[in-house]
Amino acid sequence: MPDPGQTVLEVRNLKTVFQTRGGEVHAVNDVSFELRPGELLGVVGESGSGKSVTMMSLLKLLPIPPAEIRSGTVKFDGKDLLRVDADTLRAVRGGKIGFVFQDPMTSLNPVFTVGMQLMEPLRKHMGLSKSAARTRARELLELVGIPDAARRLKDYPHQFSGGMRQRVMIAIALACDPKVLIADEPTTALDVTIQAQIIELMKELQERLGMAVIWITHDLGVIAGIADRVLVMYGGQIVEQAPVRELFANPRHPYTAALLKTVPSVRGARADRLTIIEGQPPILNAAPAACPFRDRCERRIERCARENPAREPVGPGHDAACFVAAAEVESAHV
Repeated sequence: MPDPGQTVLEVRNLKTVFQTRGGEVHAVNDVSFELRPGELLGVVGESGSGKSVTMMSLLKLLPIPPAEIRSGTVKFDGKDLLRVDADTLRAVRGGKIGFVFQDPMTSLNPVFTVGMQLMEPLRKHMGLSKSAARTRARELLELVGIPDAARRLKDYPHQFSGGMRQRVMIAIALACDPKVLIADEPTTALDVTIQAQIIELMKELQERLGMAVIWITHDLGVIAGIADRVLVMYGGQIVEQAPVRELFANPRHPYTAALLKTVPSVRGARADRLTIIEGQPPILNAAPAACPFRDRCERRIERCARENPAREPVGPGHDAACFVAAAEVESAHV
């Protein structure tokens, strides 16, 4: 388990807004978290909960406009990434922080060979010669399990299968030995067998290279098998965070509990009936002034409609943004 006293990345009070024809969309609302060296941090939630926008905000990868990072700090290597100059930020992107996107077919450039796309960050960030970069590119393809790597450097993205393209994306993200790797639903577009291979590859690489990983997903089953700690997002904010075993054994936020019930399970010969969360996610046209989950919550109280709860400790290393959960903890200590 990573040392809880250290952090490699520290995010505080991050707020991101989009300007649209229908008005403002408050996509990220006062998000704060830390990432520890060597940790695999899972970030889960429904589509539209703010997972990807939060992580893209860290490296200012969103188009500005319509996006606007309204406030917050992102501390990495002693610098605030939201306030450094463009050259410094470019050196961090792909150099010290790698990013693996959802769809490798749209992330890889179809008109350049895989070798060229691997060699570019090596030459730009690490100053390698062309021949040294080619050698390193071949080693990276071998590292992520692509056979006949020297020959495949000359191939174009369309000549690779979906799973192999994702391996290429991982190789590019790892090219400069990053301290942090952000993986944005890296197995979504793949079939189940290939998903399992990519997950196993990422676990093996993380252990071998010792980097910290942020894994964004809507799949709690994936997180259960790989994460050290989990952030649960809803309505553009973190509603619960805990070590992975604690979260699954003792979810304290009603949204987390509801989300866990939607995970399919098979007991004996009969499968349980699938559960859904009734209602719709909130429309984020204003900064939340009340609990964003209140309209879908079976445990809501009157206060939930008047205030947006802050995250409060509900156990060791475990906090939740819920008035009911906080009251239960308080009553247990009386």
